[in-house]
Amino acid sequence: MSILVPATDPMRLSVVIPAHNEEGSVEETVRAVHDELVAERIDHELVVVNDHSRDRTGEILSELQRSIPELVVEENPGPGGYGYAVRCGLERAGGEAIAVMMADLSDSPADLVRFYRKMQEGYDCVFGSRWMRGGEVIDYPLLKRWMNRIANNIIRLVFRLKYDDCTNAFKLYRRSTVEGLKPFLSPHFNLTLELPLKAIVRGYTYTVLPNSWRNRKTGESKLRIKEMGSRYFFIMLYCLIEKYFSRGDFKKR
Repeated sequence: MSILVPATDPMRLSVVIPAHNEEGSVEETVRAVHDELVAERIDHELVVVNDHSRDRTGEILSELQRSIPELVVEENPGPGGYGYAVRCGLERAGGEAIAVMMADLSDSPADLVRFYRKMQEGYDCVFGSRWMRGGEVIDYPLLKRWMNRIANNIIRLVFRLKYDDCTNAFKLYRRSTVEGLKPFLSPHFNLTLELPLKAIVRGYTYTVLPNSWRNRKTGESKLRIKEMGSRYFFIMLYCLIEKYFSRGDFKKR
């Protein structure tokens, strides 16, 4: 049984934000997250990864750096894709706690603070659920919601989990946990599934808190459901094989 060890000193928080053609929302997102963390006196850095944007995203981020010293801007050096961008940010992040958030402000900065406080109790991971009591979804597309519920219920049944929102991108990990989940396989949005499933299968401690999700106000979603089905299935199958056939080789030490 894993034992929770509460943090004796506040952990520095890194917030990884991938951004691809987000000129309409990235400034609002960065300022909202930064202002919330400053108000709560949380030591932090914002690692925004510009993922081959063809609009003014890079220019806007450069301007923001003049007024927000905690902002770190990285250019994704590899192929484009959500997974590649997040992986780039995870490598650059220097905090003891690392959160992944979206650039469209669909995730709540207030929820980030709650997750960070909860991690101080000693958990390796804090996962969000938009569907549990206290969670909230605003303007969630009906088809996307239907597909989300089917996919997450399959994952929950196959892995015998109570957690019902594995594909939720909004999560918080200790740096040591992130290191223990390598190597990463997912180049796209299936990274949102790879990270929590590996953490659970490998024995890292986690808790689940309700969180809110709000549909983007500008721009368009980068998630393409038709393209992601087989990729999600691949990651689910990989983690399932590890769970039952790896003989504990990747378990948390």
